[in-house]
Order: sequence, then structure tokens, then C-alpha cells
Amino acid sequence: MSDLAVSVDDVTAAQARIADAVVRTPLLPAAWAPGDLWIKAENLQPVGAFKLRGAVNAIALLDPGVRSHGVVTHSSGNHGRAVAWAARAAGVPAVIVMPEGAARVKVEATRALGAEVVIVPGDRREGVADRVRRVRGMGLVPPYDHADVISGQGTLAMETLVDLDDIDTVLVPVGGGGLISGVGVAVSSLSPRTRVVGVEPALAADARASLADGRRIAWDSRATSRTIADGTRTPVVGRITFPIMQATVDEIVTVTEDEILSAVASLARCARLVAEPSGALSVAAYLAGPWKYGRTVAVLSGGNIDPLLLARALASHTGKE
Repeated sequence: MSDLAVSVDDVTAAQARIADAVVRTPLLPAAWAPGDLWIKAENLQPVGAFKLRGAVNAIALLDPGVRSHGVVTHSSGNHGRAVAWAARAAGVPAVIVMPEGAARVKVEATRALGAEVVIVPGDRREGVADRVRRVRGMGLVPPYDHADVISGQGTLAMETLVDLDDIDTVLVPVGGGGLISGVGVAVSSLSPRTRVVGVEPALAADARASLADGRRIAWDSRATSRTIADGTRTPVVGRITFPIMQATVDEIVTVTEDEILSAVASLARCARLVAEPSGALSVAAYLAGPWKYGRTVAVLSGGNIDPLLLARALASHTGKE
């Protein structure tokens, strides 16, 4: 894997770099679930999602002269909130370009951290963020397709491998591929017997299609917007993340919208953990077929769910025990 953009050494360095800024989240046994399931509870990060790891690492590695002007990113929610948090901690301004229709809870939480939020049509996010970068001289912190972001996300796998032995499978939600790329690099290098399995909604399965075809396949945003898992609506995996995924990911599976909501309910009722739909994907896949995975770690990637959606999940699903 020497020709990939991220190495296990990069992830190891990121772990030391961000240790004082992020929570070393717990790995929780799920005795309520069949088989042998453990949950990496990234919803317990200060911003409610794993995204803080990559944001802190990337901002720390910016040229100091650029960082002094502040940072900008484009995000549907969790990454933007993470960049806002990390920028405030670094004492620099942040501009977060978010799409129309972004979850209100995520927009409000980002503004509450002092960031300037710019709402634009979804297909204009990247262009507007790049224009802000050029005009204001800010550092761009992409949501997933960046080596420093990927390295930061991979640190959660480093923690997991220390906390639990003999892991057969790590289940990881997939959007643009930043999280699973970082996890894949760490796991394939340090625990090669462990399978890395990505999980996508069936309504936004561009990563699965891409790996199956051997090239990046984009899905129309009108198709991916159908899923309630808003963090996975990215229409295509990244140029940097895709070859890493090809080298380190064993398989990508999909789950239905009903299975996602059921997993949200199960986590709330049985584990007392609040998960957003994107964050619950890995648990949804496990509950749909626990016999497939052996001793499994499911990455609960985020917990920033709209209260009305959580109420809907709890009202319509009892949760699986």
C-alpha cells in the first residue's frame, strides 16, 4: 500500500497529534444483540460525530500563515460542525458552506460554535467554498477527500484495535469514503485478518457500485437524496479515498430505510445510545445478518439526529433485542 495517499504511519502520527483535543470514545459491548457485537461510540465526541478527528488533524497541519486567516469547508452537517469546533479551539474563524435542506439541528449547532454558515443549493457547495478560500485566503478542509482528514478519521480504528482482540469484522458507514479509508489503512496494516466492511443505504449505494465496477461511479443527487441517512448522500466517493478503499475494504453491503430506522430505535432502547441514521448504518447491517460477521465492531459514527426523526423511529420500531 506504499503508493496510497495515506499510510499507517500517518494515522499513528495523527493519533498523537489530536489526542488532547478529541475524546477517546468507548468500545461498548452490545449484550442485547445476538452474537458478539461491540459498538465504537463516536456519537460521544463533543460535536456528536467522528468528524472531529479529521478536522482537528487537518487544521493542525495547515500552514500557520494560511491557518491564521481561518478555515472554510463545505458540508451537509457533521463535518461542518467539526470544523467549526476545531477552528474555535484553534482561535481562527470558520466559514461553513451547507446545502439547502441540511438538517436544522446541524445548521443551528454549527452556528452556535461561532462559524459563519452560508446556505447554497447542494450542487454549488464546493464552488462556493473554493471561492471563499481564494477571496479570503482561508485554508480549505475538505469533508473526506484529503489525506490529513483521512488520517484523522483512522485514529478511531487505532483505539479499537487496542481495546479489543480477535476482531473478525469492522463495520463502517460509507459516505464519501474518508472514514472507511482511514479505518481500512489502520486495520489492514495492524490486523490483516480483520475484515473491513462498508455499509451504505440501498438508496445511495454509489460506493458499492464503484468497487464492483472498479471505477468511480456517480449517482444522481436526486437518487441519493431519497435516503434518510443524510451523511451518505455524497453522489460519488473521492478520488483519494477510492483507491484506498479498493486496497483495504473487503466488501460493501447495503441496508434498507426500514432497517436503518430499526437500528436507530434499537440503539436508543437497548444501548441507551442516540444515533443519527448515517451513524446507525453499521448496526443496521449487523442486525440484518449477525451470523455473517463473527466478533464485530460496529462504528456508530454520529448521533446528531433531528428530534422528530428520532421520535418517528421510536414510534414505528420497537428495536431488536
